[in-house]
Amino acid sequence: MSAKGITYQAKDVLFKTLSEMFKDKALIMYGLDYPKIVEMLPNEFPEVKADERRADSVFLLEDGSILLLEYESNNRITENMYKYIDYVLRISRKYYEEDKSTKKVNVAVIYASNIEKAEDIFNIGSVGINVKSVFMKNYDGDIIYKDVEGKIKEGKILEDIDLMNLILLPLMRSKKDKHEIIKDTIELAKEVNDEKNQYFIIAGVLTSTDKFIDEEYANVVRSWLKMTKVEKIFEKEKEEAIKETRDQAEKGKAIEIAKNMLLDNEKIEKIVRYTKLSIEEINKLKEVIGL
Repeated sequence: MSAKGITYQAKDVLFKTLSEMFKDKALIMYGLDYPKIVEMLPNEFPEVKADERRADSVFLLEDGSILLLEYESNNRITENMYKYIDYVLRISRKYYEEDKSTKKVNVAVIYASNIEKAEDIFNIGSVGINVKSVFMKNYDGDIIYKDVEGKIKEGKILEDIDLMNLILLPLMRSKKDKHEIIKDTIELAKEVNDEKNQYFIIAGVLTSTDKFIDEEYANVVRSWLKMTKVEKIFEKEKEEAIKETRDQAEKGKAIEIAKNMLLDNEKIEKIVRYTKLSIEEINKLKEVIGL
């Protein structure tokens, strides 16, 4: 994966939006018969070499299992299989080290239209992997584009299948160049009335095409996303969460100082002046420490 691609951290706006919008969605429309998605998980693997340091998408499913969803536009099937095995082991080991649980990890690969076939089973003796493959060559992107475009122009509510089709449209079979399809899809998404769906589609396209999208154009799209109301709402939420954490830390320090001052028999008025705690809070603290 490109080292200059999109980086998702757990608190990133893009990550949070995708996580919320993927929730309760199923991928059965593409033959991926898994339980519904509960949430999107962080996908960074810092110990992996730069070009393979993260998976495309990692989801927690309703049954407690994990879905590793990859998008591929190259035919390096064997190399990719080794990469998936490495990802699965890292994900599995992470959960085992955290709470000694053994998570089932499913792997699904969505292949761009230039890939016509790929093996689902890769066996190297005692270790192997079994993936589910979806081939976008079987989907006519031009027809799907016109269908969804018609719904958007008519102001109809888009269903989950429409949202997912737009996200995967640049990977489908088309008479257009894939970079042209990316631009057309993103411009069409900007016409969607529901701003969260609009953001979800564009963020999803950036994810599904991360391995081949023109970086300069991708940066333009990210800049546009930063101007949306959705981004501003999530940024405000993030700022409020940071402030709340900071306030809690400061309050904890004040309580610790007040406790020590009480044990030193300092007057309550002095403690209030030093810690900014209320008299009521200090009296409660006296009860807690038995004074």
